[in-house]
Amino acid sequence: MAESKVTGPDLIEEGVPADDLVLDVPVKGQVDGMQVIVVRTADGLRAVAGSCTHYGGPLGDGLCVDGQVRCPWHHARFDLTTGEAVGAPALDSIRVYNPEERDGHIYVTGPVEAPVPERTPPTSPDSVVIVGSGAAGAAAAEMLRREGYGGPVTMIGVEPPIDRPNVSKDYLAGTASEDWMPLRSPGFYEEHDITLISGTEVTGIDTAGRTVSLENGREIGYGALLLATGAEPRRLPVTGADQPHVHYVRTLEDSRAVIAALDAISKAVVIGAGFIGLEVAASLRRRDIDVTVVAPEDIPLAPIVGELMGRFVQDLHEEHGVEFRLGRTVSAIEADAVQLDDGDRIPAELVVVGVGVKPRTGLAEDAGLDVEDGIIVDDRMRSSNPHVWAAGDVASYPDQNAGRVRIEHWVLAERQGQAVARNMLGHDLAFTDPPFFWSQHYDVPINVVGHVKEWDDEVVVGDPSERDVMIGYRKDGVIQAVATIYRDIESLRAEQALAEQDPQALDSVLGEG
Repeated sequence: MAESKVTGPDLIEEGVPADDLVLDVPVKGQVDGMQVIVVRTADGLRAVAGSCTHYGGPLGDGLCVDGQVRCPWHHARFDLTTGEAVGAPALDSIRVYNPEERDGHIYVTGPVEAPVPERTPPTSPDSVVIVGSGAAGAAAAEMLRREGYGGPVTMIGVEPPIDRPNVSKDYLAGTASEDWMPLRSPGFYEEHDITLISGTEVTGIDTAGRTVSLENGREIGYGALLLATGAEPRRLPVTGADQPHVHYVRTLEDSRAVIAALDAISKAVVIGAGFIGLEVAASLRRRDIDVTVVAPEDIPLAPIVGELMGRFVQDLHEEHGVEFRLGRTVSAIEADAVQLDDGDRIPAELVVVGVGVKPRTGLAEDAGLDVEDGIIVDDRMRSSNPHVWAAGDVASYPDQNAGRVRIEHWVLAERQGQAVARNMLGHDLAFTDPPFFWSQHYDVPINVVGHVKEWDDEVVVGDPSERDVMIGYRKDGVIQAVATIYRDIESLRAEQALAEQDPQALDSVLGEG
């Protein structure tokens, strides 16, 4: 995703009228050709870089609250005083500038050296081991160091940390190179004294002795343990599903395998019409592959975002040449076709299966932890063992709005990992961030905040066919989740209202107040 366009006056020479600055509303400008925003906060003037360090989102179009600016694209959060990235998915800080008020105008100089907060953890475990190198594990490892932890940190995973959402989005579509996929440069973890062990699995946990065992026989001790083992694709239980032209898309290697097969094929079938399946369909269409989507539901995504949004997404894909076979299941996969339950046969040189995932709880179960559709944790993300935490796709946690849930979202996993790191160090903070995810379909992003398994009615503002809509999903008279297309500031405000458990603010976002 390209960075946002630089706009606004030269803040060194022209400045902006001081009267233009409304409390907590960012104003855009430029410094040496770089986007900068100026914000009047309750604590005074602040000026920071105007591009998010995640994907370059325009922070000037974001929300300022509690001394932070929040990105409109993917809800990353930055401290307006220090520039620190305080909430995923952004991991790197933004630059800080010096604002001055003179003769009724605000001018900016810099960038300046931002104050680096020195943090001393309330407590420090002897060592930390993180099992899993995905979103939650990688975010936790970084946050431990940012919070001042000086003990050993070991992260163990099959592959190095990658930007997993792009396994089915830009990388698979060919609009992002593989250089874009690693979350960090090869030397980052060594530089931050984080031991990264890749290409191996943890085979067992001894909670009494506080050790983990690797498949090569090595044992590693821990004072605190994070299980961020994630989830794995559900396998399709039909004849022929084990053939080499049948793929699942979860890892970078999975995506590479699909890409490697594309030069020799022209027709593909995607099994599953969830967000991953449809993102894969969009990515294959960008590469001019004929795509048919097969799924048992009558409307794609209807159980997640409702019939209105689901029909829009189906129409959007059909406009781009995707064919749907809905209300159907696969009975067998042949060498050159997919057989449906009604007897129809769809030609397919490539098959991609996206029928959901299941949490990887085996280690936790064998270790005697409480497990039920995920590792059960409390609101501090701590498991039934006081020295073991869980985060990400594998964690079943108490959401303050939706009750106990297990949610498979990238940003949520990163934020849970960050929360675990802080709580391992004695901060004792409840995790209250609402779930958030985005899904990209061609040029249309869909953002969803909150979570609801079922709802009584929908509050619709705008029209998805106009690429301008927000939909509130109401249960028992209360908005529990909000989906938007190009309503970024409303999505941010809904996220804040959900975090504060403020139903009136949610109603106001949707024009109901």
